[in-house]
Amino acid sequence: MTKAVTVAKLTDLEPGACLSVEAEGVYIALYNVDGTIYATDNTCPHAGGPLGEGTLCGDVVECPWHGWRFNVKTGKRPENPDLTVDCYPVEIAGDDIRVSIP
Repeated sequence: MTKAVTVAKLTDLEPGACLSVEAEGVYIALYNVDGTIYATDNTCPHAGGPLGEGTLCGDVVECPWHGWRFNVKTGKRPENPDLTVDCYPVEIAGDDIRVSIP
């Protein structure tokens, strides 16, 4: 069962930006891709880097620690789609960004 939790405001996340947030013990990375908000697990599977502190280029985030890249819409690594990060459903309620967490 999932639970929708408010994690940020739309004003906290400009287009092209990333943001690390925490929701009830779950660490999440948020991304604004041309006005659409996406959410993934914040932890890069390579070495634990914070994806929400990475660089967003289109719909791909680059981990700030070692440059591993992930598509924020699918969670897949472009260089090896078998390596993924979890994606979380996002809803917008007024100015609130809400993420459904397990």
